[in-house]
Amino acid sequence: MNIKSIITAALALLISTACSGGAKQEKVMNKDGKSLVVFFSHAGDNYAVGNIEVGNTKIVADYITEVTGAEQFEIVTHKYDGMAYTPLINLAKEETKKGELPEYEGDVDMSGYDTVFIGGPVWWGTYPQVMFTFFKKHANDLKGKTVIPFTTHEGSGLANCVEDVKKAFPGANVTKGFSIYGHEVRTEKKKVEKWLNSLGY
Repeated sequence: MNIKSIITAALALLISTACSGGAKQEKVMNKDGKSLVVFFSHAGDNYAVGNIEVGNTKIVADYITEVTGAEQFEIVTHKYDGMAYTPLINLAKEETKKGELPEYEGDVDMSGYDTVFIGGPVWWGTYPQVMFTFFKKHANDLKGKTVIPFTTHEGSGLANCVEDVKKAFPGANVTKGFSIYGHEVRTEKKKVEKWLNSLGY
């Protein structure tokens, strides 16, 4: 290979590297870091989808894991088991009004994760109160980490969830979040994939 060919190849490599570097700067995620999905999901009687064995948010959490390789921690309480939709929502309203913090099972060490997805349904304008129990317990554990809220809903969108996550974890880098209709999660996996692709996955 002559000198001219070597210089041309080197310039092409530099241009290619510069372009790809610019693209990487637009990404939110650190793909080399470990990710975790923390979520609460309600099976049983749900608005618009009826009685379901797997909650809407659990399905989205599984999509996230499939695309990103993230590990999962499900916030589990049996307080709402077997409840019909209307009594459940009435209970959720009272819990939110009183600021109750229901107990959940188990726990997770979040020190080894760089990115944490936080998801749940929207009950009375924000996440279910059991998630706030988790938030309070881990208030100092997400400093410097990227936190990505997501919700399943039937018209509320993200509601106050992003703002509440920012309040709960003031030292975290909280992104704008993602929401999807609960009745879409079983048929619109591509919407979740498109969102994750926009984050760099």
